[in-house]
Amino acid sequence: MASLLPRRAASFASRRLLLLQPPAAPVPVRSGSGALPGGLVRRGGLVGGRWLEAPAAFAVRDPASGQELGPVADCGAAEAREAVRAAYGAGAAWGRLAAKERSGLLRRWYELMVERKDELAAIITAENGKPLKEAQGEILYSASFLEWFAEEARRVYGDVIPASAKDRRILVLKQPVGVAAIITPWNFPSAMITRKVGAALAAGCTVVVKPAEDTPLSALALGELANQAGIPAGVYNVVPCSRQQAAAVGEVLCTDPLVAKISFTGSTETGKILLKHAAGTVKRVSMELGGHAPFIVFDSADVDRAVAGALASKFRNSGQTCVCTNRFLVQKGIHDKFVEKFAKAIRSELRVGNGFDANTTQGPLINEKAVEKVEKHINDAVSQGASIVTGGKRHSLGKNFFEPTLLSNVTTKMLCTQEETFGPLAPVIKFETEEEAIAIANAANVGLAGYFYSQDPAQIWRVAEQLEVGMVGVNEGIVSSVESPFGGVKQSGLGREERKIQAPDTRRQTYQPCQPARL
Repeated sequence: MASLLPRRAASFASRRLLLLQPPAAPVPVRSGSGALPGGLVRRGGLVGGRWLEAPAAFAVRDPASGQELGPVADCGAAEAREAVRAAYGAGAAWGRLAAKERSGLLRRWYELMVERKDELAAIITAENGKPLKEAQGEILYSASFLEWFAEEARRVYGDVIPASAKDRRILVLKQPVGVAAIITPWNFPSAMITRKVGAALAAGCTVVVKPAEDTPLSALALGELANQAGIPAGVYNVVPCSRQQAAAVGEVLCTDPLVAKISFTGSTETGKILLKHAAGTVKRVSMELGGHAPFIVFDSADVDRAVAGALASKFRNSGQTCVCTNRFLVQKGIHDKFVEKFAKAIRSELRVGNGFDANTTQGPLINEKAVEKVEKHINDAVSQGASIVTGGKRHSLGKNFFEPTLLSNVTTKMLCTQEETFGPLAPVIKFETEEEAIAIANAANVGLAGYFYSQDPAQIWRVAEQLEVGMVGVNEGIVSSVESPFGGVKQSGLGREERKIQAPDTRRQTYQPCQPARL
C-alpha cells in the first residue's frame, strides 16, 4: 500500500500567472505548404485546468522553413511548482474515482484524438517536420495508448496471499503513487506523452508534463482535448518551456517532495542528471534513454526482406527515433548484394521534402545542430577510409535537410559506430562469423533495441538470446507496439513502458519474426 506525503494546500501565484481566454475563432498559422490548425493550437501552459501565460514566451519554429509558428509561454521554476501543486490537489479525488469512470474518461479522450487526428497530425508536421503520413500514423499510435489504458484501468488487480497463520489472510492492494512528472522528447511529440500519461491516469495518478522545447504544441493540443473529454482540472498539466528554462523546470519536477514518480524519455546524459536530482527524495523513476541499435544481416537472410526492414528501421522520421538502427552488420557472403540493393532502395523509395508534401518520405532534421552531428560522423568515417555509396551531404531544400546516406567499408573505430547519430546515416560493417557480429553488437554501453535477419531457426534462438538489448526484432524492422513492453538494458534506461500499468523492471525481449513458422 503506497504511503502518501502529508497534504499541502494548493495555491496559485496570480502575480506570475495570467489567465488566457482562447480566441473564439482561431486563425490558422501557415507552415510550409500546410496550415497549422488554429482550433487545437494553444499558447499557454495548462495548470489546474486553466490556460495560463508565463511572464515570458519563446518561439516555436517549423524545422523545414525556419518560420516561426508562434510564441508559447516560457514556464519556469515557479510555474512548474504551481503545476505540481495543482496535480497534487487533484490527486485524491482522481485516485478515489471508480476505475470504470477513469476508464470512460480515457476512452473519451481517445475518441476525440481519433476524431481530430488530421489536425493533430498537422501540428506534429509543423513543429517536428516529419511527413504528414508519418504524423498521422503517430496520432493513431498515440491514441491507441489511451485506448489500451482505458481498458487496463479496470484491471488493476490486487492479491490474496495464504498466510502461515490459519486465522490470517494477507491482502495486497495497488494504489496510485501520486503525482507523476512526465518529461518527453521532440521526436514523437504526441505518442511519448500518451504512452506515459495513459498508464498514470489509469492507475489513478495525476501528471505534470514537460514537453520538449521544440515541440510543445502537440502536448498543449492534447491538453485541450483532455479538457473537452472531461478530464478533471489538475489531472493533466503541461508546463512548456524554452531550452534556457529546461534545466530549472526539470530540477523542480525531480526534487519537489510532492512529486512521487519521474518518467523520462531522452538522452542517457540527461537521464543521469535527472536520476541524481530524484535521488534526494528517493522518487520512483522510469527512464527510456539512448540507443545504438545494431541491425545484423546473416548469410541465410532473405535479402529483399532485410532491405525493406532496413529502410523502415533506419529512415523512419529521418533516422530520428530512439530505436532506429545505428549500425548495420552484414555477413561477408551477402554483404555486397545487400549494400547494392539497399542503395538502390534508398535512391528509388526515399524522397526528401517538406512534410506537408504528399510525396515526401524524409522531412527535415529537427535543427541545424542535428545536421552538424550527421556531417561530423560522415566526415570522420570518410577520413578513416569509409566510402559514400549514396547521399553524404546537405540537401538543397534548406539547412535542416540532409540526404539519406549509406556508407560502406565502415569499421568499429569510427564515430558513427560508437555514438548514436540520430539522423539519416546508415553505416555498414562487414563481418565474417556469428560470434564476431554478436561481440560488435554488444560492445555498446547501451542496449535499447536490436534487429537481425536470418532464416536459420537455431541461429534465430541463439542470437535473440545473446543480444544485450531490451527488445529484439527478428526478421522485423519495427518493434514498437502498444501490446508489448518497451524499454532497454545497460544505460538505455530503467523499467518498462506499455502493456501493464505497473510494468516489471526486469529485462524483456520482444520476438517479432515475419514468419513464425520458421521458429
